[in-house]
Amino acid sequence: MTDAPVPVTASASRGGTKAPRSEHSRGLILAVLAYGLWGVLPLYFLLLAPSGAFEVVAWRVLFSLVFCALLITVTRKWRVLATTLAKPKVVWTMGLAGLLIFVNWQTYVYAALNGQVVEAALGYFINPIVTVFLGVLLLHERLRRVQWIAVGISIGAVVVLTIGYGTLPWISLVLAFSFGFYGLIKKRVGGDVDAVTGLTLETAWLAPVAIIQLVVVAGMSGLTFGTVSPWHTVALLGAGVITAVPLLFFAAAARRLPLTVIGLVQFVAPVLQFLVGVFVLQEPMPPERWAGFALVWVALIILTIDMVRSGRGPRPGELERA
Repeated sequence: MTDAPVPVTASASRGGTKAPRSEHSRGLILAVLAYGLWGVLPLYFLLLAPSGAFEVVAWRVLFSLVFCALLITVTRKWRVLATTLAKPKVVWTMGLAGLLIFVNWQTYVYAALNGQVVEAALGYFINPIVTVFLGVLLLHERLRRVQWIAVGISIGAVVVLTIGYGTLPWISLVLAFSFGFYGLIKKRVGGDVDAVTGLTLETAWLAPVAIIQLVVVAGMSGLTFGTVSPWHTVALLGAGVITAVPLLFFAAAARRLPLTVIGLVQFVAPVLQFLVGVFVLQEPMPPERWAGFALVWVALIILTIDMVRSGRGPRPGELERA
């Protein structure tokens, strides 16, 4: 999917900044739609009950691949895919990205179907901080003092939550680190792979894993696809669409908005997930959980203020979700 710049007409030129404002507004709407859809995904996955997390993720992989193939056909981008396939390094890298996003999807769907949406939201709240931390460890980036303070506070939040629950918030950490590493990989190949081609390659790598997963589920508990109701079947089929559409919205928004704006809009998703978990699903929020979240929010406020002052936003690969 390509988004060519809208030509500036004579009337737009006479109107001064009318055209750029229009593009900015359109980009903002697309970004809010993308992160808004990601924010309410837990409710969609709950509609897929009684399907388990392993079956849901397997169908999500396969139907995402089918949807991407249809999209490539409609947009006539098979030549672009063929060109990318001629680059072995990129193809193998996308395989690693696919493995990471598979872990991310599996953990997220498990959390959504097992009453742990709030913990999943925490994972995406701390993801920007984890990304900064990975930049130091793997890319040898140097942090400003304010950034170190934000990282330190977030580590304190994990300690508070661990002490309060008696165990690590593993769902949050798996989501944050899997998506953080995924973002680093996407950063390395971002200039060579567009959103649709990237998702196509990732799901193509995962297709054999998804098929094996379905065979195992069928042998153990039986598949629910096509056996519950027509609406349930349609919802499972829609898992591919609900995966790809927000990604395409984001790709279109990223072309129109400064990274700083996208970096701020990204918090729409975990905020919505948090609200869904607390007020819709009524998950428990004991004092230690509020304390942990409060520390994370303080760290994010510090990081966001520093980001705005420095004029830097998160890298595109750090924000792109599948």
